Amino acid sequence: MKLASVHFYPVKSTMGHDVPEAEVEPWGLKDDRRYLVATPEGQMLTAREEPRLLTCRAEVSGGTLTLTGPHREPLRVTPTALLTEVRVWRTEVKLTDCGDEAADWLSALLGRSVRLVWLDDPTRRPVNPKHGTPQDRVSLADGYPVLLASTTSLDRLNDWIAETAVERGEEVPAPLPMRRFRPNVVVSGVEEPFAEDGWKRVRIGEVDFRVTKPCDRCVLTTIDPDTLEKGKEPLRTLAKYRRIDKQLLFAVNLIPDGTGVIRIGDPVVPS
Repeated sequence: MKLASVHFYPVKSTMGHDVPEAEVEPWGLKDDRRYLVATPEGQMLTAREEPRLLTCRAEVSGGTLTLTGPHREPLRVTPTALLTEVRVWRTEVKLTDCGDEAADWLSALLGRSVRLVWLDDPTRRPVNPKHGTPQDRVSLADGYPVLLASTTSLDRLNDWIAETAVERGEEVPAPLPMRRFRPNVVVSGVEEPFAEDGWKRVRIGEVDFRVTKPCDRCVLTTIDPDTLEKGKEPLRTLAKYRRIDKQLLFAVNLIPDGTGVIRIGDPVVPS
């Protein structure tokens, strides 16, 4: 087994970056999901509610964030010194506001008033204590620092989706790309589909991770990131084949037990 691809997302729910290597920090890949978009009242927003976030590209260079979108010229973001509380799922997190210019740029993109906020101190947000230790931290990812997916599992899922379409007399859709699932690391060479569900630990290159639990998938996976159209897949097929404890599962969540650099082609060794 080997590491097939590496991905990170500087602003939660915006376009991802495919990179040849990434630095693993205790709370996730370097620069992954350190920013998010929130309402003025302090409620997190994602592409689940605002699919147009998927048209925004965020790049980090020299510690500076630049936003690019279809509606305006690119914007370099300068965070303020103002801390504000934002509700990230069920947790209130202190985040740094990124100023009126960034707010105006994103509000124009989404057609509603929003703010951009930054997790300046990544030690502020703990992981769910049910699946981690009191010392574990996470950036602004949904719940855990790193998401791992397997190409073998995606191939099986796409086969199931095609079979479901045939059974229903529908046109067989094009296979879903991995980016629908927004993983950080993708592994190839796994012998059996969904074998990763049973892993307890995994070593990627020289970095060790704990496998916490399979990932429950949501409506975001049904949005085509190119057209923003919503469909029924993959949730319809996951509900048929991968519904476990009322959750629709694909990919697994990881917590780093060390730091270092992971690279495409690195060996992947589960245990």
